[in-house]
Amino acid sequence: MTEEELLKKFKARMKIFHTAEDDDLKDILAASKRDVLSLVGSTAETDERTTELILNRSRYVYNDRLEFFHEHFQSIIFDLSLEYATDLDGDVDADQSTI
Repeated sequence: MTEEELLKKFKARMKIFHTAEDDDLKDILAASKRDVLSLVGSTAETDERTTELILNRSRYVYNDRLEFFHEHFQSIIFDLSLEYATDLDGDVDADQSTI
């Protein structure tokens, strides 16, 4: 997803209709993207769940509540990172990774 598509999606979700904050929002989204991809793996970039994490982290930053993001989304972050780490490893397939 391009920077402009991500910005448009975030603004629609947050009901932001002006352009005055666009530069700040782009910075927030870029930082969120870097952080989320560092947590779940860069190969997860095209996954819809990763986009959702990026948008949600950005929402937490925008509302000055970033300290709660990791706690609230810990299970999704863990699941995605495990899924993509397993995909890269190739030794364990998804069906065999759960006991």
